[in-house]
Amino acid sequence: MKLERLISMIYMLLNHEILSASALAEKYNVSQRTIYRDIEAICAAGIPVVSYQGVNGGYGIMEEYKMDKSLLGSHDVNSIVTLLRSMSDIFEDEKAEETIHKLQSVYQAGKPSMSLDIGSWRPYNETLRELKDAITKQLVLQFEYVSAKGERVKRFVEPVLLDYKYDSWYLHAFCRMRSGYREFKLPRILSLVVTGEHFHPRQHDPKPANPYDHRKKYSDNDKNVIDVRLRFSSACMARALDFFVGADKQFNDDGSLEILLKKQSTDLSKWLLPILLSFGDGAVVMGPPEVRNAVQAKLQKMMDNYREV
Repeated sequence: MKLERLISMIYMLLNHEILSASALAEKYNVSQRTIYRDIEAICAAGIPVVSYQGVNGGYGIMEEYKMDKSLLGSHDVNSIVTLLRSMSDIFEDEKAEETIHKLQSVYQAGKPSMSLDIGSWRPYNETLRELKDAITKQLVLQFEYVSAKGERVKRFVEPVLLDYKYDSWYLHAFCRMRSGYREFKLPRILSLVVTGEHFHPRQHDPKPANPYDHRKKYSDNDKNVIDVRLRFSSACMARALDFFVGADKQFNDDGSLEILLKKQSTDLSKWLLPILLSFGDGAVVMGPPEVRNAVQAKLQKMMDNYREV
């Protein structure tokens, strides 16, 4: 009970300029002598409680120790709590939970208007926790990584940060094999081992650009940039909208959707053709001819794989 009373008193003092010993004694149904001992315990814990003398005197917490409430409104607090709760669910972060309780105690925020789940159901949550711990402790990681070419290569990396984007987690790290910073997509990381080797932080390079970013803007003067026009049936429209975020769109009277992409021609085999084929007969390349030919060639190769020997 005493610990609960001390925690409650701290938040009471944070929320008020000055509180008298008698008011605190009445609220917690204890004697003023007990309040004096509680104040001493709070001060011993490192929280700067100030005593004010006079008729309107009492106790308060040093202003420099408080957070200015004008900096955060209820909307801000709800947004922070939502993000922290999602992080806490994934990483089992007790400090995040403590922060949530503090914010909710100091700021009387309203009912949350949104919820955020950035992967708490994923099977590699344990991997995320291992990576976060390695980043914090600056420990070298060893793992096998499956490249975009399908190669499995052992890597030794110095982890820098975890990045969540486009519905996937990425590890940004210095790769000792490549002697540079690289991004590694978590589902492609195999046989992860957190070594006991410590590393010294390097001067971080900018994060590499994501090759799957469909929203990248190209100028008309960029070399090898082509306009790719795609048409999706109404049955595939929702998935196309999910995937091609930020692309130019046109909705047709027959219920189909046309999308215009500006892409480097070198991007086609890397990501665009596999994605288009995943739509089956619900996607059609309207142009240019070289993209249509590339799709036909890929389909022909797939058919050859199923020919009877």
